[in-house]
Amino acid sequence: MRSSRVWQRPTLGAVAARAEVSTATVSNALNGTGRLSEATRQRVLAAARELGYAPASISRALARGGTGVLGLTMTTYGDLPVSYTEIPYYAQLSLSAIAAAHERGYLLMVMPCSLSPWMWLNTPLDGVIHVGPRADDPVRSLLRQRGIPMVSNGRPPQPHWGDVWVDTDYEAGLRLLLDHLTEAGARRIGLSLPLHDDEYPHLMERAYASWCAERELPALVEEYASVPDYFTAEQDAVRRLLDRDPRPDAVIGIYSDSGHNILAAARHHGLRVPQDLLVACVSEDPDYATTAPPVTTLSLRPDRVGDEAVDLLIALINARSGVHRHRLVQPVLAPRRSTRRPVRRGNVTP
Repeated sequence: MRSSRVWQRPTLGAVAARAEVSTATVSNALNGTGRLSEATRQRVLAAARELGYAPASISRALARGGTGVLGLTMTTYGDLPVSYTEIPYYAQLSLSAIAAAHERGYLLMVMPCSLSPWMWLNTPLDGVIHVGPRADDPVRSLLRQRGIPMVSNGRPPQPHWGDVWVDTDYEAGLRLLLDHLTEAGARRIGLSLPLHDDEYPHLMERAYASWCAERELPALVEEYASVPDYFTAEQDAVRRLLDRDPRPDAVIGIYSDSGHNILAAARHHGLRVPQDLLVACVSEDPDYATTAPPVTTLSLRPDRVGDEAVDLLIALINARSGVHRHRLVQPVLAPRRSTRRPVRRGNVTP
């Protein structure tokens, strides 16, 4: 027997009833506007997903001459091909941004970093999320010429009054990690630092120097070129750190592969982790849970960054007033055995 029921498109009111909020709150949550708590916004988005509600954002965009399409671009590094989808941070960021755009009724196109200037200037888009702006950034300068709303993932190295960005609170995260290492007994913490023209390593270096000065601990930094073979370059930098006398009792790296590079340098020096050296890095790579030993990581929460970037971009597209133009996401520490000192009983280490 065939059912006579006809599917009806869920309404804004149905979402409001499911989330136990007003229709205005639902609209604000989906459009990235209003002053809502994160818990409320997530409850509204969850209710919209459960009901299959799709905002009519694309229809509204077309009606005002828009496209209903958002772009997500990656910065370029000269002629160097960068496989962003193979780097856990960028992969998670892209997937999160795609999901956030779809929840709000937009399409999101992830654009390769190899596009010609003509393509950057002419691809139909309502707004763009630009990831990793650099000091000398050809993509950013081209996008600014278009005059469409743009949100940066990362603080631009050369600030402009009109900049709109979402970033991780690097200082809070690095302090969280450094405090964790001192609680484990570390007093000489080394930092492996890439030479780069984006703002990320500079913010991390300043946070590290400030933390060391406050505690009157030595600042032990070794820099390395981040391209083209940064694997070998970082391992050499860590070896230089470990050649110091006295040597560090802990080393931090701030790139996704840094943990692997520090472990390799420790093995080269015949050092045991964590008995002789504590190791930690900033990474989203799940493989660190199964290395020997498992490595402590600081997550920059690219999933939250991607969601916030889409939320902020849609608010700009809708020209809502009172929108905060800068947003910080809080990082999360995942302590593992590489920063856990073994308990010594007498002369025996278990």
